[in-house]
Amino acid sequence: MYEVWAPQATQVEVEFGGTRHDMSPGGGGWWSARGDEHGVDYAFYVNGEGPYPDPRTRRQPYGVQGPSRVYDHGRFTWGDQDWRGRDLRGSVIYELHVGTFTPAGTFRGVLGKLDHLVDLGVDFIEIMPVAPVPGTRNWGYDGVDLYAVNEVYGGPDGLKVLVDACHQVGLGVILDVVYNHLGPSGNHLGKFGPYFHDFKGSYWGDAVNLDGPGSDEVRRYFIENALQWLRDYHIDGLRLDAVHALRDSRAVHFLEELSAEVEALSTSLSRPLTLIAESDLNDPRMVAPREAGGLGMHATWNDDVHHALHSAVTGETQAYYCDFGSLSALAKVLTHGYFHDGTYSTFRGRSHGRSAAGVPGYRFVCCVQNHDQIGNRPLGDRLEPEQLWLASGLLLTSPFTPMLFMGEEWGASTPFYFFTDHFEPHLAEGEGERRRLEFEGFGYDWKAPEPGEEETFLRSKLDWRELSEDGPMSLLGWYRDLIALRKSHPDLADPRLDRVKVRFDEDRHFLVMDRGSLRVLANFGNFPVPVRLSPGAKRILLASDEAIRPMGGDVYLPAQSLAVVQT
Repeated sequence: MYEVWAPQATQVEVEFGGTRHDMSPGGGGWWSARGDEHGVDYAFYVNGEGPYPDPRTRRQPYGVQGPSRVYDHGRFTWGDQDWRGRDLRGSVIYELHVGTFTPAGTFRGVLGKLDHLVDLGVDFIEIMPVAPVPGTRNWGYDGVDLYAVNEVYGGPDGLKVLVDACHQVGLGVILDVVYNHLGPSGNHLGKFGPYFHDFKGSYWGDAVNLDGPGSDEVRRYFIENALQWLRDYHIDGLRLDAVHALRDSRAVHFLEELSAEVEALSTSLSRPLTLIAESDLNDPRMVAPREAGGLGMHATWNDDVHHALHSAVTGETQAYYCDFGSLSALAKVLTHGYFHDGTYSTFRGRSHGRSAAGVPGYRFVCCVQNHDQIGNRPLGDRLEPEQLWLASGLLLTSPFTPMLFMGEEWGASTPFYFFTDHFEPHLAEGEGERRRLEFEGFGYDWKAPEPGEEETFLRSKLDWRELSEDGPMSLLGWYRDLIALRKSHPDLADPRLDRVKVRFDEDRHFLVMDRGSLRVLANFGNFPVPVRLSPGAKRILLASDEAIRPMGGDVYLPAQSLAVVQT
């Protein structure tokens, strides 16, 4: 059965087999027609205009402007019957972009690197958005046809094969989804119904109609999309992009409604399902239970931890780093989660955030690099390897849920640029200027490569040949050892922030973090320092520099180094 919601239409037709067929109106603005055979191409006409893809198309073999194709989820044979899911607590996440993770740029290419990820010790991969986009290369946040999977990556079956393989080697899969806007090209939802408000919800596009007339069905459109990934693709969790850009004035917020629906599905499937919100609000109500007046997300990205770590290892204090250029800021995020918990934010010019007291650390997904923090720099530049030794040491011994970005585990030298492939001239020609305007005031001399040039995309691909070199292999070993240490010592995964004790010396640039029976010593300075240990300290478990050694009751820390000591 072909079905589509078009509440304001007077005529809706479906075209398949070279013939247009009238659809019958039903209740609630829904239209239907007999048919719907697997593999058949079809498109809709609304009031004589079209053809348009199905808003809930499961497959778009010809791109965002082409017809849809009927796809039956039941025809795929799964092999992950023994998979029982994975809890976020105690886990390490690995974020990747399918198109640049391997030379092939496909789901099958990712599949070929699963042994690397298993050996690294991560628990989840987090895949950047996979919805169809204009052209062949994109970060994924210009996606439309949200129920479909980018054919360039391998289409719906390709994604299922990857998820199935991940589960069979013990990896969970988190999918990045975008519900705050749709891409500017191939977005035909407005032809069918009131999917959008008539104002900009964010820099990226019109606000999705979550609270206006007709919004009941709009909310169902996005909620059922989320359930599709979790149910039909066996995805283990969703990362919800920029939820602060969701405009919803209803008494029951969209995220709260989504949380309840996902909880019900999790119960019926008998496996944990995780919702991770990307939010810059610093509002702990995001992860508070619905019963306590919260929105029920399982975790939220925490930019404050990134900013404090980044500033500590780079010395950068421009733009949104301006409040984070001290070890006192780093100490605060390690013990309180948020730095801006009601304090004045210089970058915003106002007070920001709310105290996260009582929130367990695992509910904060934290990183030293991610797609935004690299790709939103004009040169797409990553942290230097020597900075990663120190930053990763603190991240992976912190009370939070650590997230790595593809390639950082060996200090990849390849940039991660912003790239697109718009086929509409007015979008292609203005993309670079739009990016410059978006980041005015961020302290950059904006000299970025043109997003639409294929070379910008190709240069962003990881170079796996780097793993044949001593430096990258040494850093990879450090990441493996840190993750293994985290998993073998429960104190390092303890999420209780009130049990994290930090002291620091701002002048000598060192910081000491106590995690139960373990002590993390970090020297951010350019000169060696001896750090006093408590009596009874037993041994150094892990050190970033061979020169780190005990000296009486002290530990000698070379410049920019880190050690984990058992006390």
